[in-house]
Amino acid sequence: MTFAPLVQMNDGRSIPVIGFGVWQVPDDVVIDATVKALEVGYRHIDTACVYENERGVGEALRRSGLDRDEVFITTKVWNTDQGYEQTLRAFDTSVGLLGIDEVDLYLVHWPTPARDLYLETWQALIRLREEGRARSIGVSNFHESHLRRIIDETGVIPAMNQIELHPWLPQTHLRDVDARLGIKTEAWSPLGSGQLIDDSVIGEIAAKHGKSSAQVMIRWSLQLGNIVLPKSVTPARIEQNIDVFDFELDDADMAAIATLESGRRTGPNPDEFNMA
Repeated sequence: MTFAPLVQMNDGRSIPVIGFGVWQVPDDVVIDATVKALEVGYRHIDTACVYENERGVGEALRRSGLDRDEVFITTKVWNTDQGYEQTLRAFDTSVGLLGIDEVDLYLVHWPTPARDLYLETWQALIRLREEGRARSIGVSNFHESHLRRIIDETGVIPAMNQIELHPWLPQTHLRDVDARLGIKTEAWSPLGSGQLIDDSVIGEIAAKHGKSSAQVMIRWSLQLGNIVLPKSVTPARIEQNIDVFDFELDDADMAAIATLESGRRTGPNPDEFNMA
């Protein structure tokens, strides 16, 4: 069994550096996948309202037999629930589905700038943290302008910024912004939504280390200082994706992966994404 190390966020709370992502995993499938993840050592699960699998994640937690405080649970408020009162109601719905009283990390899922509600949504998250219902709070898919606005208006710095991040899109500038502000960066789609698995550069590095391409990309992101959220429903791959602490990429490996940067996204641009 492999356990991911912990890192400390700016609020003093700790989070495992690898989490089990459950985006696009149906509620009936997520139970077995999450139970497997917990069995092999994951102690950090990342879900969201819009994934429609919070109930399954909660059921997996109960079936695992682990104590609630042994597992770090993240969920997120969706775009159509933004706004102060709506966010508070959405949070109640999420914890009800999860079957828990508090979440470890609650995130604003997207800024959706055309709605212009992310500031008051952030203010609702501050209230939830003050009440102890969200132990830590952060954001997802926020660019520098979005971050600076909520910080300037409230004085509260997010503990986390979860963003699309993989070898095509290493997010160097945004990682630097997060670091300067004291915000941890979390990588979603760390394998480029699976599109980078067959990349020849990554394949050569994987062969050199006797590891899979997925393990190389997860290790690469960890060595950049990120928290990483790989996703799989295949038991062998679930186990493999956390087994990345017995090797290290050298400078040549990191330089080779850096050549893959293209700015290509597998998801939408946060400055433009305003959909329900």
